[in-house]
Amino acid sequence: MAFSPKRNQINPNKLLLSKWTAIEPINKRKHFIVIELLRDPDTEEVTGCMIEAVIDKYQMQINWKDLKNAEVWRLGWK
Repeated sequence: MAFSPKRNQINPNKLLLSKWTAIEPINKRKHFIVIELLRDPDTEEVTGCMIEAVIDKYQMQINWKDLKNAEVWRLGWK
């Protein structure tokens, strides 16, 4: 049986304002909130999201599918 990494089950349309914890801090930032969903203008499909660090409001754009990787992101603030 092949190894499959742990995956967070998420619906991209329900990501807005969801809270996430980075397993490994990103420049000393660990807790984030999704502040904006980025959509394809033609299909309205979610293609990415803007996340904001809780500690200092630093924002960065990521592919929403990256949040599925449970080895990198944990749903909620832990």
